[in-house]
Formats: sequence, C-alpha cells, structure tokens
Amino acid sequence: MKLSLVVPCFNEEGNIPIFYDTVKADFKDAGFDYEIVFVNDGSRDGTLREMKKLLDGEIPVKIVSFSRNFGKESAMYAGLENSEGEYVTIIDADLQQSPALALEMVRTLESKSDYDCIATYQESRGESKSLVFFKENFYKIINKFADVEFRQGASDFRTFRRPMVDAILSMDEYFRFSKGLFSWVGFKTKFIPYKAGKRATGETKWTFWKLVKYALEGIFGFTTAPLRIASIAGGASLLGFLIYLIYIIVRCAAFGGVYTAANSAVLLILAIGGIQLLCLGIIGEYLARTYIQGKGRPIYIAKEILKSKKYSEDTEVKNG
Repeated sequence: MKLSLVVPCFNEEGNIPIFYDTVKADFKDAGFDYEIVFVNDGSRDGTLREMKKLLDGEIPVKIVSFSRNFGKESAMYAGLENSEGEYVTIIDADLQQSPALALEMVRTLESKSDYDCIATYQESRGESKSLVFFKENFYKIINKFADVEFRQGASDFRTFRRPMVDAILSMDEYFRFSKGLFSWVGFKTKFIPYKAGKRATGETKWTFWKLVKYALEGIFGFTTAPLRIASIAGGASLLGFLIYLIYIIVRCAAFGGVYTAANSAVLLILAIGGIQLLCLGIIGEYLARTYIQGKGRPIYIAKEILKSKKYSEDTEVKNG
C-alpha cells in the first residue's frame, strides 16, 4: 500500500460521502494504490452509517469505530496505528483540507528523499482578531519554554513516511498534543502554506474554550516552566513581605505612624493565599496527568474495526 489517508471524524455525516467522492476524483490518475482509514470518534449522528456504505466502493476503506468520544488526538493515533501505507496523510473530512494537496505532498516526498514529512500551515486565517491574538501569543509563550519548536499556524494536515509514523506510535502517552509529538520525534519536515477551504457541510467543532484546553495540553505536555512559578511566586511574596516590613518599621520609627495590623494582615493573607493556591493548582495539573498515565489506560477503545472487501481481493491477487 502506497498511501493511507487517515480521517478523524466526529459528527461528519454529511461530509463523508462528499469527501470520498472528492478523493476518488482527485486520485483518479494517481498511479498508485491507496486506502482511506476513517476513525469514527464516537459520533452521535449517522457518521458510522455513511462510512459503512463505502465498504463496497472502489477505494479500500477501513473503519475504526470508537466505543465513545475520545477526542481528535486519540482518533489520529488510532488512524496511524491502523494504517498500512508507505506514506500516511492526516486529513479532515470537511474538505477544508484538499485531498489534491495531499497528493502533491506525496509527490514531494517521492521527489525529495531527504524529507520525512510534509506539513502545512496557514499564512492567513479567517478568524476573529481575539482568536488570532490568542494563538499568536500561545506560540510565542510555548516556544520560549518548550524543548521543541512549534511552527506558528502549523496544522495536523501532514504527510509522513512510515519510519516517522512508527516513531510517533512508539510514544503511547495518554495526554497527547500531536503538534508537539511531531516535533519531538525529530525527522526532517518541510512546511508548505495552504489556504483552508470552506466546510462542505456542518459547523466547526472547535470552540474558543476547546482551543484553550488544547493549548494547556501543549503547555503542560511539553514544558515544566509552569512549575517554576511556585518558586518565583514564593520568592516574590517573601521579598514583598520584607519590603513591606521595612516600610512599616521606618514609618513607625521616623514618623510615629500607627500600625494597623488588621488591614495589613488581610492584604497579606489574600496575596499569599492566592499565590499558594495558584501554585498548588499548577502542581496538581502535572500530578493529575502523572496519576492517569500511571493507570495505563488505553488511548482509545475500538468498538469495531471494519475493512472493505478490497483488502481480501488485493491479498488474493498477490498470493496468486
């Protein structure tokens, strides 16, 4: 198998047949064999039903259906794990990411043997100024503290060689932030710009708060810098206390001021208490991740894995 198209899906009922037909048209003259690996991430609509309709089609289709919604990160891992291609492309079903560009990415890897991955990034986004501001500053912050570099605007829309896929799969951590994992494993990556198209049907599943949660996964997963806040905040709190103490002593000695202990105590308690709770919360985030990872829970649970008849036909041809 030359290429595997890994397609994570959550409530994409209307997009599945359109995506399939688009791939079929764009890859008509590809000149190599390929498969589509759909991952049904606990969809609540007819996504799985639409996937099953494609099992008798011309393109080899594999369906990995989760027992519940595990999230896109788990869906991407499952798709990579169940792919068979020499090259593997992660692509969304909503056609914001073009299958034709995926074919170009494969061609690029074929012609440039020194690259292991072709990754896309968006030079411009049709998003609100507040969301753009949030994303830009997220990359600035995480690149300042993380051990790996994150390309601003980089997408999960990428094509890998098999050795890189195997390296990513060897990292079986439960809390996954794939953009960081793709960078951490190394390998040479070529970034190319692309413009996201309009969704074929439906609406985006990414809300602002989901993006915030995703960003926090990246921060907690690839840098321990937040843990240093405890030391910095503790030192700053002690320094502030000493400065304030000197100020009170000088004021009382030189100017005969009256020391109001009640007001000072309230301010100090609020300041120190707030710092302590903040630090405990940060430490708790890391401990929670360590605790859950220690349980050894699987990244996903597949309720069923289905393959089209094309797989058995190809096997018969090869054996014959």
